[in-house]
Amino acid sequence: MKVYLDDMRTPPDGWVLVKTAQEAIDLLITNNVEEISLDNDLGEEENGTGYDVITWLEKEVYENNFIPPVIHIHTANPVAREKMEAGARNIVRFKK
Repeated sequence: MKVYLDDMRTPPDGWVLVKTAQEAIDLLITNNVEEISLDNDLGEEENGTGYDVITWLEKEVYENNFIPPVIHIHTANPVAREKMEAGARNIVRFKK
Protein backbone atom coordinates (compact mmCIF):
# COMPACT_ATOMS: atom_id res chain seq x y z
CA MET A 1 0.00 0.00 0.00
CA LYS A 2 1.12 3.55 -0.74
CA VAL A 3 -0.13 6.18 1.71
CA TYR A 4 -0.46 9.90 0.91
CA LEU A 5 -0.88 12.19 3.94
CA ASP A 6 -2.40 15.51 2.93
CA ASP A 7 -5.41 17.63 3.80
CA MET A 8 -5.70 19.48 0.48
CA ARG A 9 -3.90 17.80 -2.42
CA THR A 10 -5.22 14.91 -4.46
CA PRO A 11 -3.01 11.82 -4.22
CA PRO A 12 -1.43 10.25 -7.29
CA ASP A 13 -3.19 7.24 -8.78
CA GLY A 14 -2.72 4.14 -6.70
CA TRP A 15 -2.13 6.00 -3.42
CA VAL A 16 -4.45 5.88 -0.39
CA LEU A 17 -5.31 9.35 0.93
CA VAL A 18 -5.29 10.01 4.66
CA LYS A 19 -5.85 13.42 6.21
CA THR A 20 -4.52 13.08 9.75
CA ALA A 21 -1.27 11.94 11.29
CA GLN A 22 -3.11 9.32 13.33
CA GLU A 23 -4.73 7.82 10.22
CA ALA A 24 -1.26 7.48 8.68
CA ILE A 25 0.16 5.91 11.84
CA ASP A 26 -2.78 3.49 12.05
CA LEU A 27 -1.98 2.28 8.53
CA LEU A 28 1.76 2.08 9.28
CA ILE A 29 0.99 -0.18 12.26
CA THR A 30 -0.51 -2.75 9.87
CA ASN A 31 2.95 -3.22 8.28
CA ASN A 32 1.33 -3.13 4.84
CA VAL A 33 2.65 0.31 3.87
CA GLU A 34 5.40 0.15 1.25
CA GLU A 35 5.66 3.90 0.65
CA ILE A 36 4.41 7.00 2.42
CA SER A 37 4.36 10.59 1.19
CA LEU A 38 3.97 13.29 3.82
CA ASP A 39 2.66 16.83 3.93
CA ASN A 40 3.36 18.60 7.21
CA ASP A 41 0.59 21.15 7.70
CA LEU A 42 -2.75 19.36 7.99
CA GLY A 43 -5.13 22.19 8.85
CA GLU A 44 -6.54 21.82 12.35
CA GLU A 45 -4.19 21.17 15.26
CA GLU A 46 -5.98 17.94 16.19
CA ASN A 47 -5.02 16.51 12.78
CA GLY A 48 -1.38 16.45 13.82
CA THR A 49 1.46 16.99 11.35
CA GLY A 50 3.59 15.02 8.96
CA TYR A 51 6.43 15.58 11.41
CA ASP A 52 4.40 13.67 14.01
CA VAL A 53 4.46 10.68 11.66
CA ILE A 54 8.22 11.02 11.19
CA THR A 55 8.82 11.12 14.95
CA TRP A 56 6.57 8.08 15.44
CA LEU A 57 8.55 6.22 12.77
CA GLU A 58 11.88 7.25 14.33
CA LYS A 59 10.82 5.89 17.71
CA GLU A 60 9.44 2.63 16.32
CA VAL A 61 12.48 1.96 14.15
CA TYR A 62 14.92 2.76 16.96
CA GLU A 63 13.12 1.04 19.84
CA ASN A 64 11.20 -1.78 18.15
CA ASN A 65 13.11 -2.59 14.95
CA PHE A 66 10.08 -1.49 12.93
CA ILE A 67 10.74 -1.80 9.21
CA PRO A 68 9.84 1.59 7.72
CA PRO A 69 8.38 2.19 4.29
CA VAL A 70 10.05 4.34 1.66
CA ILE A 71 9.46 7.93 2.81
CA HIS A 72 8.67 10.84 0.52
CA ILE A 73 8.13 14.38 1.77
CA HIS A 74 5.95 16.68 -0.30
CA THR A 75 5.29 19.51 2.15
CA ALA A 76 5.63 23.08 0.88
CA ASN A 77 6.68 24.26 4.36
CA PRO A 78 10.47 24.74 4.12
CA VAL A 79 11.16 24.70 7.87
CA ALA A 80 9.08 21.56 8.41
CA ARG A 81 10.67 19.93 5.35
CA GLU A 82 14.13 20.35 6.91
CA LYS A 83 13.01 18.74 10.18
CA MET A 84 11.20 15.95 8.38
CA GLU A 85 14.17 15.20 6.12
CA ALA A 86 16.48 15.08 9.15
CA GLY A 87 14.11 12.63 10.80
CA ALA A 88 13.94 10.52 7.65
CA ARG A 89 17.75 10.36 7.58
CA ASN A 90 17.71 9.13 11.20
CA ILE A 91 15.19 6.46 10.27
CA VAL A 92 17.49 5.18 7.53
CA ARG A 93 20.44 5.29 9.91
CA PHE A 94 18.58 3.40 12.66
CA LYS A 95 17.14 0.78 10.30
CA LYS A 96 18.77 -2.56 10.92
